[in-house]
Amino acid sequence: MRMYLRKLTRQKDGKAHAYWALVESYRTARGPRQRVVTYLGELNEHTQPNGHTATAEASTSSTSTSPIKPLWREIDVHGVRTENSRTFGAVWLGLELLKRLGLLEFFREKLPTGKEEISWAEMATILVLARLVHPSSELYIAEHLYAQTALPELLGIPVKKVNEDRLYRALDKLLPHKEELEKFLKERLGSLFGLQYDLMLYDLTSTYFEGQAKKNPQAKRGYSRDKRPDCKQVCIALVVSREGMPLGYEVFDGNTRDVTTLKAILEKMESRYGQARCIWVVDRGMVSQENMKLLAQPPRQYIVGTPRSLLKKFEQQLLSQEWKSIREGLEVQYCTSAEYGDEIFILCRSAERKAKEHAITERAHQRMEVALAKLYKHCEEGKRTQVRVVERKIGRLLAQNSRVARWYHIEVQKTDNHRLKLRWRTDTAEQTRAEHSEGCYLLRTNIKNWSEEELWSAYVQLSHAEAAFRIQKSDLKLRPVWHQKKERVQAHLLVCFLAYVLWKTLGQICKSKNLGNEPRKVLDDIGRIQVCDVILPTKTGAEIKLQCVTKPDKHQNILLHHLGLQLPARLTQSPNL
Repeated sequence: MRMYLRKLTRQKDGKAHAYWALVESYRTARGPRQRVVTYLGELNEHTQPNGHTATAEASTSSTSTSPIKPLWREIDVHGVRTENSRTFGAVWLGLELLKRLGLLEFFREKLPTGKEEISWAEMATILVLARLVHPSSELYIAEHLYAQTALPELLGIPVKKVNEDRLYRALDKLLPHKEELEKFLKERLGSLFGLQYDLMLYDLTSTYFEGQAKKNPQAKRGYSRDKRPDCKQVCIALVVSREGMPLGYEVFDGNTRDVTTLKAILEKMESRYGQARCIWVVDRGMVSQENMKLLAQPPRQYIVGTPRSLLKKFEQQLLSQEWKSIREGLEVQYCTSAEYGDEIFILCRSAERKAKEHAITERAHQRMEVALAKLYKHCEEGKRTQVRVVERKIGRLLAQNSRVARWYHIEVQKTDNHRLKLRWRTDTAEQTRAEHSEGCYLLRTNIKNWSEEELWSAYVQLSHAEAAFRIQKSDLKLRPVWHQKKERVQAHLLVCFLAYVLWKTLGQICKSKNLGNEPRKVLDDIGRIQVCDVILPTKTGAEIKLQCVTKPDKHQNILLHHLGLQLPARLTQSPNL
């Protein structure tokens, strides 16, 4: 980077006045560029011999160790003002995270370059940073968000050069590098934080579309986790490490059943990262006889949840006194079954979960009793004279209160006066069996050298995969999807994935620095730092324009210190991208 003086002239009162500007020259992906650092006003030969040397020496680069000489000008204090305030802290922090991960270099190395005026690497950077700090559409980024942040100064890209078309085309250029990005990030995150990829936590979710998405063959109606069965959707399968760091994801048709996705994920992840020392942890929704055969193939190891119905095979253990407490409110029991060969089962009983399930069951029981009493009264009064009408009503009641449906034996009989008689009784044995299983769940594994606590601890790490979906849907606005084409939808999901990697990177840094485990709080606190243009009118009539960053408060200074980041005072130099 070089700095030099540029002589400028302007007409005032019929006379030509010369004044000087300090200009910096820096390299970008598009070639060398120049920009004005500050306007210096009129300089005479006493203050500036030969018109160049003294000020150029005073304005040394940031790498110089020599002190910068102060430059004094007479300022009209009544005319000092600020203009063009923009958000700075969040995008600057996101850019620092991209640098630490090496994603900027990856974009510039892998994304194609040609005759485009703005490189695709820089447009991809804008997409990821915008998704992290203010998730919005490409149109909103181009028309509003980009100009409202310090990204034009940080990236050296003028506001008018960022438009919707360039952002859409950047999505197209980024998508082909999905697999390379996943491999690169796994290695990079592993080396940065010393991660061990011994557990592969796998979960599935869905995200819905606004619009018909007729150009996307994957957009179909299916089981919606977002409670939007009226909308088409796609399913997203995500694999994360035990720390919640994302390893990879795949997109499936919207009507794909959970159990049918496991084989494809196993093959893709293992072909990419190998099978050695890898333990798969999956939820009970993925369990089927075929999937259990896949997981049991050597050298695979697994820990899976099981359907609640399987608890019936361990009724004796439920009633036994051989429970082992591994932490407050949690008991486990080591079980085997001749029916399942060498597999091991861990029976778990949670006091908190038991209280919750008991309350749900009690409410369902009360609803059934009240509804049956009301139906009995209507039958006695002759208001429901047809058996099929009453039976349909009973069927709906049982479906609405499925937790207690097995407790009831209900009969509808006709009396001599052509009225209906409703009779029901409660199966106390079934009720007792249900009460004993409250708060209990069963884990299934082929790992024989782990303790009950180690197996349980590994399984509950699945919450990280669930949290990943929750963060992407709420904080990063994964849903709804507005894109209509298949490739654009997949590119949108890739940008969300990369933004989540930045989120988890910040979270891991905060955790290592004892700053908690809530990246959003840190991002919001640093995000309150702004940059604005300070206009200083001089005695000569010229104006000095300085782009100044607001001074961080005490709390922000503490955060920056722990994160190992130095906030620039002014944007007078091009970023070292």
